[in-house]
Amino acid sequence: MGYQYKVDDYETLERLRSFICMLNEESEKGSVIVVEGRRDAEALSRVGFTGNLAVFHHFKGIAHFVDSHDSIGKKIILLLDMDRTGKYLTSRLVAQLQLSRHSVNLSYKRALARITNGKVRHVEDLVIYAPRMSGITGSRKDLYFYT
Repeated sequence: MGYQYKVDDYETLERLRSFICMLNEESEKGSVIVVEGRRDAEALSRVGFTGNLAVFHHFKGIAHFVDSHDSIGKKIILLLDMDRTGKYLTSRLVAQLQLSRHSVNLSYKRALARITNGKVRHVEDLVIYAPRMSGITGSRKDLYFYT
């Protein structure tokens, strides 16, 4: 037939494409997108993310990260892993950033889990989709992004 993916695969790739497009738009608007490490940043880049990322492990802890993002009103999108460390860092960062009057967004993290049916627990796992992402075009964010 026309494409080599199962329907579920194709829909997942379309939703992921939409997700990446929306992250790129957020970055263009000045949102700070935060990942844990270098491999997470590389994986996002390989699936089409072209915006700027803040890599948490480049900072010297939570207080340093919060101090480095002192512009109030900037939306901070946390895309940390869904393992024990990532969940711990997420809860600590949310608490500290909200004390500093930052707008913290976790909906992208939740959306990524839904889109991949829980297969992606670490952002770096997105690389498994990279070879197939290049074959998909177009985005339907009106249908696929759930907040």
